[in-house]
Amino acid sequence: PKKDGLFVGSNNWVTGPSLSKNRGLYMANDPHRRLAIPSLRYWVHLNAPGWNVIGGGEPEIPGVSIGHNEHGAWGLTVFETDGEDLYVYDINPENPNQYSYKGQWEDMTLIKEKIVVKNSVDVEVTLKYTRHGPVAYEDHDNHKAYAVRCAWLEPGGSPYLASLRMDQASNWEEFREACHYSHIPGENMIWADKEGNIGWQAVGIAPIRTNYSGLVPVTGDGRYEWDGYLPILEKPNSFNPPKGFIATANQNVTPEEYTHWNAIGFGWSDPFRGMRINEVLGNGKTFDMDDMKQLQNDYLSIPARTLVPLVQRLVTSDKLTTAAMEQLSHWDFRLEKNSIPAAIYATWEKELFNKLLDYFPDPGSGMLVDYMQMQRLLDWIVNPSIRFKSTSNRDNYLIGTLESAVTELQKNLGNDISEWKYGQPHLKHVKITHPLGDLVTPDLARKLNTEIRPRGGNGYTPASTGSAENQLYGATFKIIADISNWDNSIGSNPPGQSGDPDSPFYKNLYDQWAEDQYFPVYFSRDRIESTKYEKSLLIPDF
Repeated sequence: PKKDGLFVGSNNWVTGPSLSKNRGLYMANDPHRRLAIPSLRYWVHLNAPGWNVIGGGEPEIPGVSIGHNEHGAWGLTVFETDGEDLYVYDINPENPNQYSYKGQWEDMTLIKEKIVVKNSVDVEVTLKYTRHGPVAYEDHDNHKAYAVRCAWLEPGGSPYLASLRMDQASNWEEFREACHYSHIPGENMIWADKEGNIGWQAVGIAPIRTNYSGLVPVTGDGRYEWDGYLPILEKPNSFNPPKGFIATANQNVTPEEYTHWNAIGFGWSDPFRGMRINEVLGNGKTFDMDDMKQLQNDYLSIPARTLVPLVQRLVTSDKLTTAAMEQLSHWDFRLEKNSIPAAIYATWEKELFNKLLDYFPDPGSGMLVDYMQMQRLLDWIVNPSIRFKSTSNRDNYLIGTLESAVTELQKNLGNDISEWKYGQPHLKHVKITHPLGDLVTPDLARKLNTEIRPRGGNGYTPASTGSAENQLYGATFKIIADISNWDNSIGSNPPGQSGDPDSPFYKNLYDQWAEDQYFPVYFSRDRIESTKYEKSLLIPDF
């Protein structure tokens, strides 16, 4: 929410023939991760006997995890699956390496590791493990220990290895069978094929909890154990839904009638990106590639559409705040760069969180507010009796935070409201810094790092750019696959395809991405050969 880095996700959708102007299909995916240089993901086209797949993957992950072959296209987004539990143990006062389990003292597994420290002596540490997992904290005064159990760290999990099966799927049945092996923490997998089929299968390893929810820590004395794992194909799924499209954006897409909630979990991202995507795809129109690009780069804020009308009803004695409200009155709720009302709203939105406890003190809840979701705050604002006790209290909070937002803009950008434009360094921009980019000479830093570029959006818009002034997370790798004609597919992957700063492809894709533009993703050999830069032939030396 407010703290960038807590959550990574993505947008993901497929449209069926009934929604496409050319009666074809589209698959769009833009996974959100930390912006990095070199890039996290890379485009690759694997062509060999039995293989013809193009898309993106990470250097340490085999195959293509997002992309298409001759038959169909697929993408992924996070499907929140609670695959972790925190266990609390009673420790033997006579032996800190023993914990109570089923009425007896059980030995921890101890592993000694040596850490080499530059310009100092080596440090030896002892790592401790219970039957559930690594010990993360020890409270020696109270004889307690805490360990984390992760389903996706179970032996044989092999996250993303199922991509190899997906890469060779020729239909929905084969793709779904490949999903059966996807023991990752939790993803929404979507599929669209040349036969006009679209499908969704939630994947990821999910522990079955029979006597507890997993929402809070539990004692590690044997009373709260997992009863195996939910078969992946029993996670939520659908095939060719009547509405003609499938859209996931890390929101709760689990059907209400679903029964395995204790295996899935109860935590989800804010719903706004998913709501906006569903709103656009469900408006009864048909779509083409330009529409797909526009939706993937959509900066409309549903929270803004809810909040701005509420504050516009109010009155302020501050002239600059009155001028700011006038700017908001003509706004289309899009957080576009160079937009004055977008700058005002984005600053106000942050103040709503920053000043919440100033208006409604709640001792000890500061950290909770830092990580509170926007949906919870909106619920309180729209229904003031829940938290604010009265509409008057709520209104004082809204106008007071808008006034403090205007003061913040005035301090950073001056008194001229025409200069308050979203996309400036104080408001929203992007600069990707190499891991060594702050440690080298200025000349080398310019070579390693990208330049500052203005950006739009925030963490609640389909084109998600996070909450920080400098965009740290968001969609770098993007694909929009045209299933009716693979050569019409497009993509992006900043800053470039090479990790070598001396390569012309090190950051040549950065400016294009910052402007929400794409490059063609050709699939046919003729188109690829016609545009190749160079060709390398690798011959094994036996």
